[in-house]
Amino acid sequence: MNVDINWGLLAPVIVLQFILMMTALISLARAESVRGAKWIWALIIIFGNIAGSIVYFIIGRKEA
Repeated sequence: MNVDINWGLLAPVIVLQFILMMTALISLARAESVRGAKWIWALIIIFGNIAGSIVYFIIGRKEA
C-alpha cells in the first residue's frame, strides 16, 4: 500500500495549527483567570488541535 502525501496542501494546515496553538497557550499563560482550571485548558489546546484552540478563545477566556 503506497500512500503519497501532498505536502503542498498539508503544510499550511500544520503551520496554521502550530501558530494558533502557540497563540492560545501564550494567551492562557498571560491570563489572570479563565473559565475552569488552566491545566485543563492547556490539555484541550494541545490535544484538541485546531478545534481546541478555537474553543479556548470562544469559551475559555474571561473578558476583562
